[in-house]
Amino acid sequence: MSHLEALGWNRYFEAHLDPALDAGLVPARIVEEQRGSYRAAGAAGLYFAKLAGQLRHRIETTGADRPCVGDWAMARVPEGGAERGEALLHRVLPRRTKFSRKEAGERSVEQVIAANVDTVFLVQSLNHDLNLRRMERYLALLWESGATPVIVLSKADLCPDPASLLEGVERVARGVSVHVVSALEPGGLDSLLPYIETGRTVALVGSSGVGKSTIVNRFAGRDLLRVHAIREDDRGRHTTTSRQLVLLPGGGMLLDTPGMRTLLMWEGEAGLSHAFEDVEAIAAGCRFRDCGHEAEPGCAVREALETGRLEPERFRSYRKLQREVIHEAAKTDERLRRAEADRWRKIHRAARQRPDKRNVR
Repeated sequence: MSHLEALGWNRYFEAHLDPALDAGLVPARIVEEQRGSYRAAGAAGLYFAKLAGQLRHRIETTGADRPCVGDWAMARVPEGGAERGEALLHRVLPRRTKFSRKEAGERSVEQVIAANVDTVFLVQSLNHDLNLRRMERYLALLWESGATPVIVLSKADLCPDPASLLEGVERVARGVSVHVVSALEPGGLDSLLPYIETGRTVALVGSSGVGKSTIVNRFAGRDLLRVHAIREDDRGRHTTTSRQLVLLPGGGMLLDTPGMRTLLMWEGEAGLSHAFEDVEAIAAGCRFRDCGHEAEPGCAVREALETGRLEPERFRSYRKLQREVIHEAAKTDERLRRAEADRWRKIHRAARQRPDKRNVR
């Protein structure tokens, strides 16, 4: 296997090479991003990297994708290796998968957390109460990403009875693999080894302090990422501040991500349907296709709620996320409509200013 293949290069990215656009450029994968600066890995090694002028202009004027960790980009690298200068990123290749959320705040903007990931470990800690509703929100976004979600229940060594929590998690997981692990016990992470193979990328997502960085350090065999001891209230501390893709000694890559205080839906209709297959299967039995599940006759959802086949908390969570998706889609459509109208205004303005259109006296 070549060095590029070990970094995740495959036929998908090969198919998106363009001899006309990529002359003199080589593939490089973004392995770290922090405050607009990058590090990229390629066949010739590791480079500090920055955006080429044309790519920066396209991002600022057309909304083209800004590189993020996990992306493959076509780059111009300095002759003689990384010590001779920075690599210039000219073009981001299409993403095979992406995990994204709505940017925090009022703007209707997508924030891509990780790209070209095969598996996502949703890490939740067992040393304090699990938030099943937050887990449902994560799963909806993860199914939308195109990567395979896996639930990792960490810090089992701090939980006297992990089995007592599994029933609720498995009801939410709905077919997603669930692993109870401990990064501090011998063999405590062995159940995760099948997901970590040469050329495969695994991202770790979850709240701050759930043990993501500790898991990465254990697989790396050394303390690559900074970690903090748990606080007196039995919760972990926020440690990761930038995204970093770690190439493991035995093959495979792990991508640690900062804990997210807000997790807002972004284009999550397909992911929502996958995460709540049970709810939508019940709703399909309603008499009316546009049933609002309130006072309509023949409502299968209300019947399931009354008989206990559907938990009220899970249904409320589904409806809340559904409203977010619909609301965000409407805002995005309006933003795109305005952007398109603005684009045509600029085109017509430029056409009126052409010399052949001006009145010559």
